[in-house]
Amino acid sequence: MRYYARRLGFYLLAAWAAITINFLLPRLMPGNPVQVLLARLKGHLSPQATNALMIEFGLAHKTGLWQEYFTYLGQLAHGQLGISITYFPTPVSTVIREALPWTVILIGFATVVSFVLGTLLGILVGWKRGSRLDALLPATTFLSAVPYFWLALLAVLLFGFALKWFPTSGGYALGDTIGFNAPFIESAISHAVLPAATIIVASIAGWLLSMRNMMVTVLGEDYMALAEAKALSNRRIILTYGARNAILPNVANFALSLGFIVSGAILTEAVFSYPGIGYLLYEGVSNEDFPLAQAIFLVITITVLLANLFADIVYGLLDPRARQGGH
Repeated sequence: MRYYARRLGFYLLAAWAAITINFLLPRLMPGNPVQVLLARLKGHLSPQATNALMIEFGLAHKTGLWQEYFTYLGQLAHGQLGISITYFPTPVSTVIREALPWTVILIGFATVVSFVLGTLLGILVGWKRGSRLDALLPATTFLSAVPYFWLALLAVLLFGFALKWFPTSGGYALGDTIGFNAPFIESAISHAVLPAATIIVASIAGWLLSMRNMMVTVLGEDYMALAEAKALSNRRIILTYGARNAILPNVANFALSLGFIVSGAILTEAVFSYPGIGYLLYEGVSNEDFPLAQAIFLVITITVLLANLFADIVYGLLDPRARQGGH
């Protein structure tokens, strides 16, 4: 239990540091969201209206930095993340809440599929090392070096414009009513095929290579030779003795990758104009939407910390040696 308590304490401290930096960063940057908003609207406001906007964005330095800090923490506790400039006057929390499910479903599904397929193929290729299956290695090595957005552009050109099999942009067809109805679900799936396939093809190679290399290493251990000497079935040797030990690094990496689901494949979502968090962050940075970008960075940071905590818990359950450092 001491191991888990220490890890939890570390991540709580890291979360507090991330929240504090997120509070200070926009106050240390030149300019402020009000100036950006006025430039976008090409309008002029009275000093009273400008001051009201400064208060709304939390930048009116009248109560002191410490009081502003505690006010900021109270707003966070109530889910108040400010007002978006890009979608003014919509609150940032509303903008993120509408975009988050798109990224979680798309990137989450693609991440899980690529992890499962890559890990299973890695186990098989590692067990059958030296066979024809090793021919997968050059292809997977090439794919692991290909960035998402390059494959995304090829997919758009080939399957979108040339063959016209799938839509090339957006998350659903214009005019569809968002909800659990057949036309919308069918439209959302057709729009998600190309982005999801791009992410799966580009990331499956990393899981395969990692699992294959760990399997080759594990197969040389003494306990594997002992398992074979006991005349156990190949299935039991592979899964119980080989894969269970070889999969530990992959499990840890998978837990970490879950944290980056929230950030999405930013370039991929930008290529497809997919309405997820990645595309939202791209818009926020492009439009100098400080409150929106600040909130997304905070959400990403907290998600990554939670994923790291989850990885530590899973690793401690799978490998008791990890917990010994906490005693």
